[in-house]
Amino acid sequence: MDKNNNSLFYTCSLIEFISRQTKNHRKDTINFLGEDLERIYNYEDVFHCEPIEKVADDFISRNNIPNGKFDNISTCKYNIPDFWEIGEVFERLIEDNFEEDEVFKGIREVYSSWLADEILNFNSDLYYQSREYLAECYKTGEIIIS
Repeated sequence: MDKNNNSLFYTCSLIEFISRQTKNHRKDTINFLGEDLERIYNYEDVFHCEPIEKVADDFISRNNIPNGKFDNISTCKYNIPDFWEIGEVFERLIEDNFEEDEVFKGIREVYSSWLADEILNFNSDLYYQSREYLAECYKTGEIIIS
């Protein structure tokens, strides 16, 4: 997959933003978005012209996304990475493990993986690790300790 895929970056960042707003697991947000996931990806160039708060509110309403109970923000003891930073982490992980024609499979699989839960533990430093390290952890199925 091409590196620095703007559509994928925006999609992952919006998933993160919506998930924080509704306190849902990221994989649940993807399920709630359903076919709109492809709409977001395909029309990112239009959506990014609006404030992300408005775009998120529109998709939350459109898909009746309920409030959940997953809150990894209030439990964070350190600086909380913003939704753009986490969007980039997931964008890179998907780019490094899936082909261009597998982007939606990649989104679903990566966000449903064990590694997504580890990355979203903002009390660890995993989300700061290099893209190569995270890609290798994903491929091997475990946190690599050197």
